[in-house]
Amino acid sequence: MPELDLTSSAVDLTRTICDIPSVSDDEGVLADAIVRALAQLPHLEVYRDGDTIVARTHLGRAQRVVIAGHIDTVPINENVPTRDIEVEGEPFLWGRGTVDMKAGVAVQLKLAAELTDPRLDITWMWYDHEEVAAERNGLTRLSRTRPDLFAGDFAILGEPSNGQVEGGCNGNLRAVVRTRGTRAHSARSWVGDNAIHRAAPILTRLAEYRPRDVEVEGLVYREGLNAVRIAGGVAGNVIPDACEVEVNYRFAPSRDGDEASRHVREVFAEFDVEIIDLSEGARPGLDAALAQEFVRAVGAEPRPKYGWTDVARFSAMGVPAVNYGPGDPSLAHHDEERVPLRQIEDVERGLRTWLTSS
Repeated sequence: MPELDLTSSAVDLTRTICDIPSVSDDEGVLADAIVRALAQLPHLEVYRDGDTIVARTHLGRAQRVVIAGHIDTVPINENVPTRDIEVEGEPFLWGRGTVDMKAGVAVQLKLAAELTDPRLDITWMWYDHEEVAAERNGLTRLSRTRPDLFAGDFAILGEPSNGQVEGGCNGNLRAVVRTRGTRAHSARSWVGDNAIHRAAPILTRLAEYRPRDVEVEGLVYREGLNAVRIAGGVAGNVIPDACEVEVNYRFAPSRDGDEASRHVREVFAEFDVEIIDLSEGARPGLDAALAQEFVRAVGAEPRPKYGWTDVARFSAMGVPAVNYGPGDPSLAHHDEERVPLRQIEDVERGLRTWLTSS
């Protein structure tokens, strides 16, 4: 059984937890190790739901912050175990999960162990199944069974943000756009109706689509509408009678899920469109007093979050939330995933300063 030494540096702790594989559906070993490490900390009340772990202080502070991170990763592709590398003379830790988002989790675990007397009460959350469909997310389950655990005045997600503060997030919609035809032998194709050929206007429309840049509360979010999968065909000598194009729409938090769905249906008005997954975005949340105080304490310039993160979940529950973690988000899920050691240390220092300074 792997053990976590929460007295080690955040960099060493990142190495340890990245070297414990935890691809979605396989988070149990890492979750067990986290629970064993936290069990030794009397200042925290620990609660476990599946492979989601919550640890809370109860110090009677006037305000509470929720600090969260997911423990699962996308599939490994020969990039575990981790290794130390240099890029243009700067030290990095390379390997799956270093960016998304075990470096952030390592910082959180270290601070959870060491901050026995923070100036705010803290709810720490480490959760499973973030990298798969929203209904499987550990926070989805927890919000149904223990919504009281989400109570807070402000929330921070340790998603990679290059050590900067990224406010809110784009919404995320997936849809399947279908065409139908008639099967026939390919030697007599004129007898049938090729459903894959009928999908050509869908792809043309996507190629010609011009996404919006949308300003929301001073931050500019970039949208995107793209084909991410296409499926069709029966056999090498059969004209296909069905084709599906899966489309991913990243929409600015100026739109809600209903508006985003309507937009996709309008773009593909003459086609059969099924919305198969929808996650609301989140407005920046930087107008909250605690958020402004946090930004000043860590010395960051707020930016928009283009990808979807669980800040949206907290926003929907009335808790303003931002993203703040080490790692370049453009390297999330990349086979060359790597995090600068400096950013791990900077994020630890920033959070520690904000949580302990009066």
